Amino acid sequence: MKVAPHRLKARQVDALKEGSLSDGGNLWVVARGGSKAWSFRFKSPVTGKRREMGFGPTHDISLAEARELASAARILLREGIDPIDNRSDEKAQRKRERGISFEELAGRYITEQSAGWRDERWPALWRSSLEKHAYPILRQKPVSAIDTDDVLAVLRPIWTEKTETASRVRSRIERILDYAKTQNWREGENPARWRGHLSNILPAPGKVAQAGHFAALDRKDVPRVMAALTTSEGIAAKVTRFICLTAARSGEARGAVWSEIDLENHVWTIPKERMKAAKEHRVPLCDTAMAILREVMALRDQRHGDFIFPGQKAGKPLSDVAVSKALHIAAGTKDVTVHGLRSTFRDWAAEETDYPREVAEMALAHAIGDKVEAAYRRGDLFAKRRQMMDDWERWCSGP
Repeated sequence: MKVAPHRLKARQVDALKEGSLSDGGNLWVVARGGSKAWSFRFKSPVTGKRREMGFGPTHDISLAEARELASAARILLREGIDPIDNRSDEKAQRKRERGISFEELAGRYITEQSAGWRDERWPALWRSSLEKHAYPILRQKPVSAIDTDDVLAVLRPIWTEKTETASRVRSRIERILDYAKTQNWREGENPARWRGHLSNILPAPGKVAQAGHFAALDRKDVPRVMAALTTSEGIAAKVTRFICLTAARSGEARGAVWSEIDLENHVWTIPKERMKAAKEHRVPLCDTAMAILREVMALRDQRHGDFIFPGQKAGKPLSDVAVSKALHIAAGTKDVTVHGLRSTFRDWAAEETDYPREVAEMALAHAIGDKVEAAYRRGDLFAKRRQMMDDWERWCSGP
């Protein structure tokens, strides 16, 4: 039975200490724990569930004002609109109209997400790539107004020349705009989405010429380059040799610490937190790799912390730029990359040895793509990998 509105007197509202009173027409005043507020109780025309919407405390909202709010809510109910949903939509719309720039929202996203990112360098990498490629186009543009043409203006100049970088920038823009939608700063489809959207406009990264490949040193040139690196006393040359002999990623080697090294058993154990696949990886160390460790052990001091290959800044590892420069000098060309040494190792294993494919892949700490194979392969083929890395050491040493 519906109760006619306007049953209460202002003095009744003031006198209420605990409990609730109905004014009729779905409006209630509720006193609980020393506070007193207005409540609109209704059955949602959308879900059929009972809901309760607050109008605010009685010391801010008078009885007359509460009745006006209740009347407006009843009008929405007659039109089949849920008042709570309608209020949320209006709040989101006001937020979108107020606007926020892409640069400001990107900064918020990076700040909120960085605590959960595995690599502490990622926030700086995100900011650097956005500053260089996205901000010149999107910096002050409201996120609610960003469309496909804006995203393409960022990506097209670098899509074929710097495909990997462009792909990362696209992904980062997409995630920031998804965040914007979740926070009610924009609505509609994400203009940076690849599948079913940008994939219809731009060529797939894997099909762009030379996309995603790192310039690799020819395996037959490895002995010459390693010999040149050996003549240098610089720490950059030493870590480059160590990277080559272990087939490790540059960041894994440069960030290596002494606590990861088992000097007695010649094993380097990289914790999962520093691995791309987030899985602990054991690396067998050949005699030359151990000799390099003994050479740099003299640098171990309190200033450099526990890093095996410390940089010039206290408590920081050697930079990637320094390692790349050492390789370029030894190779006599800039057309090779440190990461490409892993490809060189993989080519050697495939072309010059009879080691099974999975042994080489395990040495590179590659994720197993086949789910069935991954389920059955429990070990890390360590003994076979040690033999293979010893053979790789001999190849690197030359005839």
